[in-house]
Amino acid sequence: MPVGHPAGPVKLGIGDAKLQLDSVQTQKKNEVNPCCYFPCQHKGVCVRFGLDRYQCDCTRTGYYGPNCTTPELWTRIREALRPSPSFYHFILTHGRWIWNIINTTFIRDVLMRLVLTVRANLIPSPPTYNSDHGYISWESYANLSFYTRVLPPVPEDCPTPMGVKGKKELPDPEVLVTSFLLRKEFVPDPQGSNLMFAFFAQHFIHQFFKTSGKMGSAFTSALSHGVDLNQVYGDNPQRQYQLRLFKDGKLKFQMVDGEMYPPSVAETQASMRYPENVPEGHQMAVGQEVFGLLPGLMMYATIWLREHNRVCDILRAEHPSWKDEQLFQTARLILIGETIRIVIEEYVQHLSGYFLKLKFDPELLFGIQFQYQNRISLEFNHLYHWHPLMPDSFVVGDQEYSYEQFVFNTSMLLDYGVEALVDAFSRQRAGQIGGVRNINHHVLHVAISTIKESRELRLQSFNEYRKRFGMKPYTSFQELTGEKQKSAELEELYGDIDALEFYPGLLLEKSLPNSIFGESMVEIGAPFSLKGLLGNPICSPEYWKPSTFGGEIGFNLVKTATLQKLVCLNVKMCPYVSFRVPDPDQVDKQSVKRPSTEL
Repeated sequence: MPVGHPAGPVKLGIGDAKLQLDSVQTQKKNEVNPCCYFPCQHKGVCVRFGLDRYQCDCTRTGYYGPNCTTPELWTRIREALRPSPSFYHFILTHGRWIWNIINTTFIRDVLMRLVLTVRANLIPSPPTYNSDHGYISWESYANLSFYTRVLPPVPEDCPTPMGVKGKKELPDPEVLVTSFLLRKEFVPDPQGSNLMFAFFAQHFIHQFFKTSGKMGSAFTSALSHGVDLNQVYGDNPQRQYQLRLFKDGKLKFQMVDGEMYPPSVAETQASMRYPENVPEGHQMAVGQEVFGLLPGLMMYATIWLREHNRVCDILRAEHPSWKDEQLFQTARLILIGETIRIVIEEYVQHLSGYFLKLKFDPELLFGIQFQYQNRISLEFNHLYHWHPLMPDSFVVGDQEYSYEQFVFNTSMLLDYGVEALVDAFSRQRAGQIGGVRNINHHVLHVAISTIKESRELRLQSFNEYRKRFGMKPYTSFQELTGEKQKSAELEELYGDIDALEFYPGLLLEKSLPNSIFGESMVEIGAPFSLKGLLGNPICSPEYWKPSTFGGEIGFNLVKTATLQKLVCLNVKMCPYVSFRVPDPDQVDKQSVKRPSTEL
């Protein structure tokens, strides 16, 4: 393999990605790590030799040459035929009547299989890097305490934080966030996302985004790297036992005015994070110890508690000989399946805006190469900081709650009941995530800390991630944002578009037409999401069969799960429930607005 000699600043041009090199003498004088130039393209791996030499390992990239820039024949043909992300996004979001026909034919399955394989293949499996090892190592594979990484960290000895591009110091995080991300006026999501969607996102991701406060931001405290519903059942055996009833497979609960709610902390002795001013009688215990923070999270925790115990009743009627343990374990598998189906067919479907009807059918991947395992990556964790979804206040019935009134309001769930909260959150619009300044000042600190963490962990630039996920790098800040003033200010702060950081880039990128965020959030986020969902063991040929779920009745619960069923089968009156706000002219006769005393 040829040995490269980058001797000065490297400029990657569009299309040919050739290196424009200065003299070898300049490089030797400066002794800059050549891998700081990121010379290896198309997933090629840079290996340093001595002080001023490197090799690009182009194995199985489809490219060859000193910097993996020359395409092989089949790569050339494939690239010539492959549409751009913007093109296929346009196709998938236009021509509804054509897609209505396609969705009723075998073509839907063909396209869904293509979506799954193309997206999932972008995620390395087994994992390649972590924050301590920017090269292949056994530790990267075997140490589950680490978040894995798709791209290795920027080498520590580079001239600038992003390699060789940009200024020697990155912009002050508080100045950056205050100037470009702080909300001036609430911008609603044009896709109509609501707070039911926002709280579902939070409830869902807290099972696998669990950064370790003790070990640092490169580490996760999660024992599992996927969808296991530990936010319902607890993330360790001790917590699980504290929450289990050990009768009929069920979880502990308390009855209030004839309705089922999570048990108290006092009864379970399960630790929860409540401030001292919260009365002991208002402290409920669930799988995730932080869910007392927001009524929307405790609402979902209550719904899933009821669903688990409902499923246990169904299984017990079918299998009177089964003991508590088998009922519990089988019900958990069913709820995991229900979750994955709702996420793919409703949650991801809503986010995508596609007219192609997404389908949860693990059998689409049977018979092709697919690995049923998953590791949560640091990049996915940072990407999923969607705090612009949060509004400026929260409206339930005729009452408007400020952040101060809403946070740790443990009585709201009991005061209103599940139906009223579902109805209210389904009707209140969430904020647009990308392309606008839309983070409420109460949660601005999260964006600041995310940027600080990304610098501590030396995440590569936004453009490097675009290239890694098959997109062309931006050539200017104006191309990124689609306007002049903001782009000029960013140019002044960063000095070079190739020095723009990962998380700010995701939020600053202009959004797609009538979309909640920009192209990069879709193209980078979707592979992580779909690989994590379909890589779940229940989707494997060994698990995906009726006997896993207690027979055809349990299997059917998984295959027919919807958000509406999840809610309406666990409340007395079915409210308006959706991830999208109702149309303005829609008159919904099922709306609920009543206090808990009527339950």
